[in-house]
Amino acid sequence: MQNSLQEPGRSYGYGTGLTRLQPTALQMAFCALAWLQLLSLLLGVSSVDKSGAGAGAEEFQLLQPQDPVSVSAGETLTLTCSVTGHAPAGGVNWFKGSGGGRLLVYAERGSFPRVTRAESGSDTNFTIHIRDTRPADAGTYHCVKFKKGSGGDEEIRSGAGTAVTVSASPSAPSMSGPPSRAEPDTSVTFTCTSGGFSPRDITVTWLKNGTKLPAPQPQVLPEHKSVSYNMSSTVGVSLTRGDARSQLTCQIEHSTLLAPLRGTYNLSDALRVPPRLRVGTDPAAPIALNESVTFTCHAEGFYPKNASLTWLENGNETNLGKSSRLAENPDGTYTLQSSLEVKATEQRNRSMFTCRVVHDSQPPVSASQMLTISHPPPEPSKDGTSPDAEGNLSEEKKIYIAVAVVCAVLVVLVIAVIYLIRVRQRKGKSSPSVRLHEPKKSPSTALQDSDPNTLTYADLNFDKQKKKKSTRRFMEMSPQSEYACIQTGQPAVAEDNLTYADLDMVHLSKAPKRPAPRPEEAISEYASVQIQKK
Repeated sequence: MQNSLQEPGRSYGYGTGLTRLQPTALQMAFCALAWLQLLSLLLGVSSVDKSGAGAGAEEFQLLQPQDPVSVSAGETLTLTCSVTGHAPAGGVNWFKGSGGGRLLVYAERGSFPRVTRAESGSDTNFTIHIRDTRPADAGTYHCVKFKKGSGGDEEIRSGAGTAVTVSASPSAPSMSGPPSRAEPDTSVTFTCTSGGFSPRDITVTWLKNGTKLPAPQPQVLPEHKSVSYNMSSTVGVSLTRGDARSQLTCQIEHSTLLAPLRGTYNLSDALRVPPRLRVGTDPAAPIALNESVTFTCHAEGFYPKNASLTWLENGNETNLGKSSRLAENPDGTYTLQSSLEVKATEQRNRSMFTCRVVHDSQPPVSASQMLTISHPPPEPSKDGTSPDAEGNLSEEKKIYIAVAVVCAVLVVLVIAVIYLIRVRQRKGKSSPSVRLHEPKKSPSTALQDSDPNTLTYADLNFDKQKKKKSTRRFMEMSPQSEYACIQTGQPAVAEDNLTYADLDMVHLSKAPKRPAPRPEEAISEYASVQIQKK
């Protein structure tokens, strides 16, 4: 029995289904054929476009971004270039710069260690990468298309170019000071240098212990055959004694830096502080005789710490004394102390003791102190002298005694001279100068000497008085004197010089006349005096 919702002429049974599906398969086959014909038509048109004379329906293009590219030194630079449309056969190269002075950066053939293609073997993508960029890599890069020809490759199109800037950070600051150390209150120049940076603009600031110092603008110069720059900056600093712990800072700021670069210099490397010397004694002068005294030398506030100390006694080097340990002061300077113990003997009285310090290979500096000995009151001895502690007379006593002896000798000499003058004056009243020589007696004349008629010869030695006198001169007689007229030479004439002798209190004995003795001295005249019997 058939269902009434079924349509006539349509069978829903599985046994007769093949007969009813046959028209649908034919329709499908027809549709497939139609699609094949359409596809063939499309493919045919494409073939005609590629092979026909008007094949430039899609124009060839060389694309290169024109926006400037900035990269930091050391980073990788990417340069983009692509080709679209129908491109003639030939390669694509990269150049830095333009014209005859351009520099080949990349080619399909050749070795370029820092340059590689982004897609090797691609016919449309000619993007390159440049590793480890440097300031010298800055410039304008061009992507250039070549085509093969009978005479070689021919350039047919060049990209607009890509401007590349490479920013380089400055190197760490390098600081230098004076060639030798300088003393306080001296102005010293310090220098800070840095290089290899780009762009050119840079800022330098000088600081001393964190305080900004006035300084001129830095000098910026390009490096040799490079687009990077070098910088040099100087500053003058007046050193002080407290700079042993001071620090100088050179601070650099640049657009490539996230934080400033700093270089430091310890001013102690440029500072020399000479020592201040002070010498004293314990106990204080004057010192008692034979006591021990200690000389102390203080070498204070010097820098650097290399110093040597010696002692001298009257300019001669003595022992080194006892030195204390080197002490560091709060300001960074140093102090050295040395002591020398000596015995205050008499020989060392007023001796000069000198402390000499040689610091940092400089000429020595010195300070001196004199040893002064105080003399205690001397104890009197048995003989009235005052010996010192060693049993010897003190120097002052010796001087006093010597002066007293000299004065006594002078007094004696004055008395003797006065006595002699008075004796001569006394004798001068009777005779200027009379010296009587009695001849020696012989045994043969002994009897004659007893004869009252014996004559005695007198040697009259006196200065001649050259006065014109008459031949005769009468002298006044006295009971104690006898006068004799003495004639010298030939008989006197009126103008001859006569010499008279006053024979006072002289006993003249009588004797036979004898020849007068020969003169003994040139200043003496001899006369034979004969006394007649009254």
